[in-house]
Amino acid sequence: MNRLPALLAALALLLAGCADARSGTLGPAPRAAAPGTATAPVTGPTALPGTPTGGTPGPTATRSTGPVTPPRTGTPTPPATGSVTVQLWFARAGVVVPTRRTRPTTVATSRLALAELAAGPTSAEAAAGLATLVPAGVEMVRIAEGTATVAPPESFADTDARTLRLRRAQVVWTLTQFPTVRRVAFAGSGVVLARTDLADLLAPIVVTEPAIGQRVAGPVTVAGTADVYEATVSIRILDGSGRVVGTGFTTATCGSGCRGDYRGGVAYRLATAGPGTVEVYEVSPRDGSRTHVVAVPVLLAATA
Repeated sequence: MNRLPALLAALALLLAGCADARSGTLGPAPRAAAPGTATAPVTGPTALPGTPTGGTPGPTATRSTGPVTPPRTGTPTPPATGSVTVQLWFARAGVVVPTRRTRPTTVATSRLALAELAAGPTSAEAAAGLATLVPAGVEMVRIAEGTATVAPPESFADTDARTLRLRRAQVVWTLTQFPTVRRVAFAGSGVVLARTDLADLLAPIVVTEPAIGQRVAGPVTVAGTADVYEATVSIRILDGSGRVVGTGFTTATCGSGCRGDYRGGVAYRLATAGPGTVEVYEVSPRDGSRTHVVAVPVLLAATA
């Protein structure tokens, strides 16, 4: 009996079985992304070589989607810097008067203003009679619905009634310069005050510009508020020897029983730069004398 055909058939079946044990669908060969192309997540069950098959998922497989924008390199841009100017109200001769400070920019301008109040006047301001009655330790608690709540130290009220009122006026007039503050509440006392409650602690003439010690050049801008006869605010500029080098006047928006804003420019002539004084005053309707004089020491630039 010829067994050759049967042996050949068995051999064929054996070889086919071995081939099936080693075969499988490998899919298309993976292609590397072309240079300069972006990548995006791939969906589907097939993972790239090296992707973990269990536990925490590894990096997501990616495919080419289009041109890539090169990442930016170099030194990061530093944050913006600048300065902020705040108005401070100090005490002088039983009233409150303004000056100002320019400091590095901060988001906590109200806290900065309180700290500067406690720090007190500069030497030039002290020479002009300014003083602070506000002790260190007055903390800003919050600003909400137009009210700034401050927490003063326990010693804040340990003084006579007039000094305490001036002390509170310094805080109130300083904090209400900010548009979000209309009144100030003093925690633990139940006292809430606005500027209108302390208007009697202003002198008839208040000068907000120029500030004490400021360097000015002609024409000098003079501004503030005043309650004077016929709203007329007179101004003169004196050099270091007291000689008048410039005069002028302006009018407030209200006067003779009401307080109004004023602003004006006054020219002067001075050959050499040096110290000087800007005087703002009311001319008495009775005898023409200068009354309610506010003297602001400044540094005058030369005009010739």
